[in-house]
Amino acid sequence: MLLEGKNAVVYGGGGKVGGAVARAFAREGARVFLAGRTMESLEAVAVDITAAGGSAEAAEVDALDEQAVEKHLGEVVQEAGSIDVSFNAVWIRGDLQGTPLAEMSREAFMGPLVTGATTHFLTARAAARRMVGRGSGVILTLSTSAAALSGRDRKFHRTGGFGVACAAIEALTKQLAAELGPRGVRVVCLRPDAIPETWPEEETREQASEAGRGTEKTVSDVPAYMEGGTLLGRLPTLAEVGNAAAFVASDRASAMTGTVANLTCGSIVG
Repeated sequence: MLLEGKNAVVYGGGGKVGGAVARAFAREGARVFLAGRTMESLEAVAVDITAAGGSAEAAEVDALDEQAVEKHLGEVVQEAGSIDVSFNAVWIRGDLQGTPLAEMSREAFMGPLVTGATTHFLTARAAARRMVGRGSGVILTLSTSAAALSGRDRKFHRTGGFGVACAAIEALTKQLAAELGPRGVRVVCLRPDAIPETWPEEETREQASEAGRGTEKTVSDVPAYMEGGTLLGRLPTLAEVGNAAAFVASDRASAMTGTVANLTCGSIVG
């Protein structure tokens, strides 16, 4: 198994992406520590993992709370002996999209930045402080295709602070990798495109701008547009993101750091 004997912390572990990655880590032999703000969803993932023969524990942790993050990770290391993998899947407020920047409120713009950049910094810093002492460890961050959209797609999606936050997370990843690499710690960002399994089931109305013209679209129109812009003709799945995370966290990817793993199915090339 790829992660046998490893201890992994997953922030946002009760969410769809965090849960998928946590399950993949556990399948590959890791002891998983789920952290998040909602115990009910965390415990549901933990039950799934243990039912499948894996090891998982859940703890209520607000990743925006510096002291809570440090306290929890200290307890994990005290109990497990080490922290080998840290993955942040805390929601970056992707719901705050669709409004032109010139019309966006300060709060709507800053929401993704505060949540995404701050939680990634706090969780990565806490992990780094403990990993460098052992001379090993892997920190995984999470961005999206919004960090590197084409001009056409930027006009269509109008990502606001969400796209800026994703770009900031990728920049943070590279800087951390530069500083931590000489001390044996790898840092890699996972960048999937939109994952249909995470989308809300109810159909809502959205404003979209296509080819410079304002057009109203429903959520059901968006998948066809997005799938048509990928080389594979489809969008990534939760299972694919989980499998990629497990590989990147493993020793088989030991030469990989300071980069962004492109999981967009080819909506971004290069």
